[in-house]
Amino acid sequence: MLSLSDLLVEKEIKNSFSIHFFENKEYSNLPVYRLTYNRILLLNSGKGEILIDDETFEVKGNMLFLIAKGQLIRFKSETTFTGYELSFGDCFWERTPSSANNCKAVLFNDASANQTIPLNKEDHEELSAVFKFLLYEYQKEEYINQLDAMAAYLKIIMIKIANVNHSLAKGFDSYENQLYAQFLALISKNYKTSREVADYARLLGISARKLTDLSKRCSDRGAKELINGQIIAEAKRSLQFTSNPIKEIAFELNFVTPDQFSHFFKKNTQVSPNDYRSLFLNIGI
Repeated sequence: MLSLSDLLVEKEIKNSFSIHFFENKEYSNLPVYRLTYNRILLLNSGKGEILIDDETFEVKGNMLFLIAKGQLIRFKSETTFTGYELSFGDCFWERTPSSANNCKAVLFNDASANQTIPLNKEDHEELSAVFKFLLYEYQKEEYINQLDAMAAYLKIIMIKIANVNHSLAKGFDSYENQLYAQFLALISKNYKTSREVADYARLLGISARKLTDLSKRCSDRGAKELINGQIIAEAKRSLQFTSNPIKEIAFELNFVTPDQFSHFFKKNTQVSPNDYRSLFLNIGI
């Protein structure tokens, strides 16, 4: 079982932003590491696999990967890709105009639902052009307002991705989707202390029933399912990549007792925390 000391720490990025283009970048026996920045991969071509939290995804061309800060990733040995790698922190995102906030919230606050987005030829070419301009801006000698210019390109990229994302196809700027984005942001911030739909509905100023209906329309999942999903995702990371006792994980996630946590985990995954950890250890990564 991996411990926290085995995790690769992502290096600090100047200005909380970077973009690079790689030609046949190859990975070999890299450890698992937790992202401290949001990351977008725009792949022209590739082969191999990437592990994100506890799911394995094929690396191939005409594909977007959206990986949120806090997620755990590892490229399997002999994985290669050609394409762009873009990383940004929340402090850099704050430079973008507020009109794009809803796109970022929906895409990254519920990253597991949008982990990969296949692209047709037209969408891939359009996004590649914007990424190319952003890379050109990033590589220039520093000048006044350069960061603001790059943030503007990032806003365009986020809106373009939102447009091709199926979950936003019916109008990501609608009032309902803005509420949904706010809901996801609240889950990300409060999931350890608030688990009831009514708590989030109160913060949003709507009824619990309306929030549940809203979630189903925007994501095909209920509000309670989204809240529980965030807790389960964090629990799985702790079980997979740390040797922390079940009791410690339970208290970290604000459960009253380890038994309460175990019951919650099994109800949502059909296996106990101990069995999940054992299964992960046996299959390896």
